Amino acid sequence: MKPIAYMAAAAIASWVGAAVLVDPGTSFEIFFGMLGPLAAVSGTWLVAEWVYRERPEQLTSFMAAAFFVKMVFFGAYVAVMLIVMRVRPMPFVVSFTGYFVGLYLMEALYLKRLFSKRSR
Repeated sequence: MKPIAYMAAAAIASWVGAAVLVDPGTSFEIFFGMLGPLAAVSGTWLVAEWVYRERPEQLTSFMAAAFFVKMVFFGAYVAVMLIVMRVRPMPFVVSFTGYFVGLYLMEALYLKRLFSKRSR
């Protein structure tokens, strides 16, 4: 559970820092660029950690299934943000991409740490 708090704290702190530097409209778009990746990594981490502790042999299957679910989620999320919410594409996509890469890097490092604890 701590990794989710750390990932959320890092994402929110960076958004607040960016919000101070940009206009309110851009801040709104940066926030929604952050929200999708943060929700995805938080949900994945929560379930992956549970699966790894309860049934570690099923983690690979879970991660493969989660990959496909997240592909659909991200496609729908970006479509809703651009078509329904009508956010400006450039700040949203730049924010989304940055948070996607950063948060998934954090998740990968937490997974590595989780795996190394078990192997000791």
